[in-house]
Amino acid sequence: MIRLSLLASATMLALGVSSAADAGGRPDLVKQGLAQGKQYAAGQLIIQYRSFATAADKARVGKALGNGVTADVLARKGSKPGVYGDLELVRFNFPAGTQMSAKIDAIINDPAVDFAEPNWLVRHMATSNDQYFTNGSLWGMYGATTTPANQFGSGAGAAASNNCNGVWIGVIDEGYMNTHPDLVANIGTNPREIAGNGRDDDGNSLVDDVYGWDFDGNNNSVFDGVGDDHGTHVAGTIAGVGNNTQGVSGVCHSGVKLLNAKFLGSRGGTTANAVKAVNYFTDLKRNGLNIVATNNSWGGGGFSQALADAIESANSANILFIAAAGNSGANNDATPAYPSGYSNANVIAVASITSSGAMSSFSQYGATTVDICAPGSGVWSTVPVSGKGKNAAVTGGYASYNGTSMATPHVTGAAALYAARNPGASAPQIKAAILGSATATPSCAGKVVTGGRLNVSTF
Repeated sequence: MIRLSLLASATMLALGVSSAADAGGRPDLVKQGLAQGKQYAAGQLIIQYRSFATAADKARVGKALGNGVTADVLARKGSKPGVYGDLELVRFNFPAGTQMSAKIDAIINDPAVDFAEPNWLVRHMATSNDQYFTNGSLWGMYGATTTPANQFGSGAGAAASNNCNGVWIGVIDEGYMNTHPDLVANIGTNPREIAGNGRDDDGNSLVDDVYGWDFDGNNNSVFDGVGDDHGTHVAGTIAGVGNNTQGVSGVCHSGVKLLNAKFLGSRGGTTANAVKAVNYFTDLKRNGLNIVATNNSWGGGGFSQALADAIESANSANILFIAAAGNSGANNDATPAYPSGYSNANVIAVASITSSGAMSSFSQYGATTVDICAPGSGVWSTVPVSGKGKNAAVTGGYASYNGTSMATPHVTGAAALYAARNPGASAPQIKAAILGSATATPSCAGKVVTGGRLNVSTF
């Protein structure tokens, strides 16, 4: 299947340049994205004020912008020290058809404005004794010594049980089916939130975010039916339950816990909601939950300083940001793709290979901007399936998808596995272990930083 919203065989970008620490953002990259025709939410502009901005400063900016109506993206100023900093990030809404380039030019030199950028649109990156393991379908989990065997797989199936106890992974994507029989044992719940009491127990301004939060719909219903297939597929590759005689096995067979930050809806998502999703997991980590990594099988739009800053906050909290390289077959060194191309130290950018070891025809690559190859073509995993009949319930099923969306969760699962086997390992140490154990592969040579493919058999 081909989707524009995730990074399976669809079309989502992911890659960039620039330091999140650069004051004033990167207006050159923003203008580059606009010139390239990158899509953004109609009439929406994100502005970050500098820390000294007063009410009078904001009124002046508002006047210069004309007919905009402000709406909070993140109430950053003083709200969450150490997570959101002391700056205020807001979204302005204008009538459809408003040209963002003109609005940016009107205020970019105002001393109270740190940066301004469109609210870019992003999409997922997928094309569309466990039975799929034993019947030869789950090649991405195989290794040279597994039965069945495939030397180009990740090697995750070499162990009888890949227990990832104590490790939490954030899935930033669509929702996923948390009742899927091949996922339910590895689905986490927010330990600081009491289900069903209608209160915000953990103080993050979100009521009953037990399984996570839907930033697209602004509610706690993170799974909304069969449309959340991409997120469910990603979840199964990371954490499909192993040795249960059914379906698939994830890189982490047991023990790992997933939480969901849904920000992709039927029409994709926006960088404003991506920022909220990334910061959601950073906040959970700051409050004691062992979030090791987030999986980001999505991309699109131009450079966003707001998103780069959010990724940097995650970096400071010791969370890896693992991202799909993209599905357009392009060289990301030549044309930056986001978010996989941000230069934050915690980013791992992932390309896709096939079961024969060739680079997938759709996969984006970059000798200096994409880190590693992983299985992404013909990947079987969990999906929700509509039952037959008008009122039939959604049930758990399986499907094979293609895309860098499918390669990325193999690497995210590897991060969880390494963290479980090496308690206390830092994000830089986990990243170094993943990249350092890559196996040289001709199709990846000169196309990714490591020149090789994921191999967890040495963890």
